[in-house]
Amino acid sequence: MPSVFVQGRPVESYPPLAPEARRGSVRRITEVGEEVLHKPCRDVTEFGPDLAALIDDMFLTMYVAEGAGLAANQVGVGLRLFVYDCADDDGVRHVGHVVNPVLDALSPAGRRLLDEGEGCLSVPGALMDVARPDRAVVRGLDKDGRPLVVEGTGYFARCLEHETDHCDGRVYLDRLSGRERMDALRQAADRRDEVFARRAANVVALKG
Repeated sequence: MPSVFVQGRPVESYPPLAPEARRGSVRRITEVGEEVLHKPCRDVTEFGPDLAALIDDMFLTMYVAEGAGLAANQVGVGLRLFVYDCADDDGVRHVGHVVNPVLDALSPAGRRLLDEGEGCLSVPGALMDVARPDRAVVRGLDKDGRPLVVEGTGYFARCLEHETDHCDGRVYLDRLSGRERMDALRQAADRRDEVFARRAANVVALKG
């Protein structure tokens, strides 16, 4: 099996950081409670250099924050778009972006729920168990408007589901009980300074 898939297609080799990141600038990551994270995003209708530049910025911002995925509203842009660089449970790396993502509705017979740890760059430092299907199929477009299908299993499926949730105006806290949500927010409050210090160090390391 190939060790890397880019835009859903196998490749023989790929650099440690997606090339887009080398062209990007670091943007501020929005945090839970900010309006842009809690309302559905608009479909992308214009494809061109501005969209490509946003994707470049999102890749670099994701790497600085040590994330596996990042949606556009996490950098304050209310468009249906996310980027990802995420390994599945077999260690296969998946890299790419999806514009206007929509998750296929999978038959309950063809999936199982996994209750595993999940974090979010917009809830810095918190980690909670969230039940999600172990398989996901996302349909959308690439930055040039070409149709795209990305399939994932295990942790990569969780990433696809999590990022599509963002595009729908949902954060993973919305899938928790009230008590669990408070626990996550306490974790974030306790660890926020540490997380932001690490991100600041990564900016220097990646752009230096």
